[in-house]
Amino acid sequence: MPRLAEPVSVKGVCPVAMKRETMTSRERVVRTLKRQPVDRMPIDLGSHTSTGISAFAYWNLRKHLGLSTHGIWVPDAVQVLAYVDDDIRQRFHLDCIMLEAPWPRPATWRPRDGYAFRIPARMKPAKNESGDWIVRQGKQAMRMPPGGFFFDGAWLSYWGSGNADADLAVYAREAERVFKETPYATNFLGKGRGGGFSAFFGGVERAVQMLEDPKKVQEENRLLCEEYIRRAGKIIDLMGGYIQLLTVTDDMGMQQGPLCSPALVEQCVAPYLKKFCGFVHRHSDIKVFMHNCGSIMPLIPILIDCGVDVLNPVQVSAHNMDPRELKRKFGDKLVFWGGGCDTQNVLDKGSPQAVARNVRELARTFKRGGGYVFSQVHNILGNVPPENIVALLDTAYQESFYSSVTTR
Repeated sequence: MPRLAEPVSVKGVCPVAMKRETMTSRERVVRTLKRQPVDRMPIDLGSHTSTGISAFAYWNLRKHLGLSTHGIWVPDAVQVLAYVDDDIRQRFHLDCIMLEAPWPRPATWRPRDGYAFRIPARMKPAKNESGDWIVRQGKQAMRMPPGGFFFDGAWLSYWGSGNADADLAVYAREAERVFKETPYATNFLGKGRGGGFSAFFGGVERAVQMLEDPKKVQEENRLLCEEYIRRAGKIIDLMGGYIQLLTVTDDMGMQQGPLCSPALVEQCVAPYLKKFCGFVHRHSDIKVFMHNCGSIMPLIPILIDCGVDVLNPVQVSAHNMDPRELKRKFGDKLVFWGGGCDTQNVLDKGSPQAVARNVRELARTFKRGGGYVFSQVHNILGNVPPENIVALLDTAYQESFYSSVTTR
């Protein structure tokens, strides 16, 4: 049944214009992924660990909106991201939901005055003499300084039990629940529970290995691809009818350009990424969602040829990532998911009015012709004022509608 988008006025914020929505959220996302006509561009906050919001910013946003701050839980314990609740999804007309079940035995962590978050009990943050929060896992540790918003150091994962099949079953149950009990689209990230997927790249050190010993890298990626296909087959069997997207992650870009030459990517990465994407496409309707930060314009044609369907976070502030050029060159071949607000230069530093202008310009560029899901560039950090977040999401909704049910 169509849902009516009710405008909401909060503390002087102008309500969004009331328009009739003719599709459910999941249908809107699926049709966008297939480049079929939609009533409006979908909007995402928090369905992915790179489209999310800091738990600190989320707490401030809920307080600003007059909503309860009790029970905020953190699915990503390193970035300290919040799980976005249904009242926020409805308030801002969001179309996606994170595929994560709550921690089975959470602990309450109070990082500083006023804030309280639910985290995995085995995380056990402890303060040192300098007031840093320290989390240890064996010989590894990560640290949050006083007044910080996330941990740095070792990337310690608290997803999953260590039993991949059992953890995958947790995801499958949650995917079924989301599909049957909510109208939202979802994405399999597999951060520990069942395992995530890289894009066969692996960062700077791996790029050096590609130069020094490409045959060794190719053999390692061949074996990894076999393992990934085996794992993807299990995911498709268990939840292929419930999920819409599957994530592969590898940052291939720096602020000024790619981490390595396109020729190396073609030689050492592309054959295996193409084989993996082909398997997913042949055996399901799931689309491959790639998270890939930085300045990667020269690599995008390779990713498209490999079968990548969706690109995130679309880092428009990086060199050679002009939104108009991205849309002109690749908008008919790739769904852009992100790029809707410059988080490096505008979202945290600008006024609500500046944020709204930035969103209007970017949303109008990317949504033209369809094939676009709105999200800001990467996560909303803990220091972003709630007024700016409201401006971000309300403006996105105002700009989301097409003149009729069309993408032209």
